[in-house]
Amino acid sequence: MLTRRRALLAGAAAVGAAGTTAGLLLSHTTDATPASPSAPVAGPPARSALGSSAYRLSPVAGDVPPRATPGRTPVRHVPIMRMSGTGRHMLLTFDDGPDPAYTTHVLDTLAEYDVRATFFVCGGMASRSQDLLARMADEGHVVGNHSWSHPQLNLLKRSRIRDEMERTSDVIEKAYGDRPQWFRAPYGAWNRNVFQLGAEMGMEPLAWTVDSLDWTDPGTRTIVDRVENGAAPGVVVLSHDAGGDRSQTVTALRRYLPKLLDSGYHLTVPRRRLS
Repeated sequence: MLTRRRALLAGAAAVGAAGTTAGLLLSHTTDATPASPSAPVAGPPARSALGSSAYRLSPVAGDVPPRATPGRTPVRHVPIMRMSGTGRHMLLTFDDGPDPAYTTHVLDTLAEYDVRATFFVCGGMASRSQDLLARMADEGHVVGNHSWSHPQLNLLKRSRIRDEMERTSDVIEKAYGDRPQWFRAPYGAWNRNVFQLGAEMGMEPLAWTVDSLDWTDPGTRTIVDRVENGAAPGVVVLSHDAGGDRSQTVTALRRYLPKLLDSGYHLTVPRRRLS
């Protein structure tokens, strides 16, 4: 899976996302044209004058416009990507776990600094480490759905996508205590079915703004630089707590987290509006 991840994610490029949530609002950009539902993740990573905050996924987006029904999650056509509003708030997110070898250390560091984060877990991993999901609940973290086996969902039939998402939500509910309200597609491979099924299951699609690219094992210093250089109000940072040797990620978190806090950033979690 790691080899496939590297082949797919190496082609990520910058685009925007859409939508608002509650508590903390999440905004969208309008400079991207959605790809067709079957299109691959394409294009080399791009840097702009914004620095590391330009490391962004290129979501495979369908052509379904956002629509909302009272009491239901809206169906979007691009994922939510960043927060908006006042204050120096950021989201730290971790994908692919939980892995006891690394997630435990991530949780220990977050607890040391009294910081909350969002964990997008894979059901297959979560089923083997339900105690870590229980700890996340106890310590105030948000747990999101990252599919069961980390496939490229836009290549699957609708029934298989549903199975990947539902099985994972079931495990999260059992171990964490609540069904997830957030979903992140593996490899950023979004399409019409992914958005529609996620909305049917009560989940909003959350992407990211700053990619630490920690899965490439670039070195701790490089990970720290990418997060610190990309830090800005509203950004969503992507890291990984599983899927390979994540010791660099753990060490980098210990270095950049106190610096972000000293700089006045509030590391928080997404909230949904009660309606």
